[in-house]
Amino acid sequence: MVAIEAGNVVKAFGDFIALKSISLTIAKGEFVAITGKSGSGKSTLFYSLSGLDSIDSGTVMMLGYAIHSLPEDEVHRIRNTKMGFVFQFHYLISELTTLENILMPAKKIKMHKEKMQYALYLLDYFDIQHCKDKLPSQMSGGERQRVAVARALIMNPDIIFADEPTGNLDSINSEAVMRIFKEVNKQNGTTVILITHDDEYAHMAGRQIHLKDGQIEYDVYNKAVSKKSY
Repeated sequence: MVAIEAGNVVKAFGDFIALKSISLTIAKGEFVAITGKSGSGKSTLFYSLSGLDSIDSGTVMMLGYAIHSLPEDEVHRIRNTKMGFVFQFHYLISELTTLENILMPAKKIKMHKEKMQYALYLLDYFDIQHCKDKLPSQMSGGERQRVAVARALIMNPDIIFADEPTGNLDSINSEAVMRIFKEVNKQNGTTVILITHDDEYAHMAGRQIHLKDGQIEYDVYNKAVSKKSY
């Protein structure tokens, strides 16, 4: 089954063409790293594939939906129920506790009561049960990012989009977050699309799509995992 299929996607900012007719297919259950230097178009591709930003031409099919042709309310519904997002900055709501932040996507569609037990399971799974009633300001950076990952998983999404999720973490917490992504991908069959500038983390993915000047320079399947044991 196909998770994402992009055909001849073009995205421009004024006279600058950030994506130059990009086509790719990502199968359901793949772990894909999108890499490239600053300005290569990797973040623009990320936002275009996820529907977080518009495209100028081309098509993006996401789980069978023409994501850029749907009404905005339908896009929000799909994004909330079928996609999970993790960014470099955690974007937790400062006045909510850890548990409340994790349940926020479920609360939007009044499913927070049904998801309570799963939220408690995620707290334990990510070893942040001690943070259950803490506010974001009372937690470490690594704890906040694990809360953000748990929030992304609460709706059991088909796809997780992660944009430089380890960018503000030390090596220990970075490795913990990457281990979580690998486990979720392997155990749940969740498609993971990771933006990273770190070659080691890119090699943890099963596939690497490298961009240069708004085009795919190479698209390879990794034959070996990182030397480290995650």
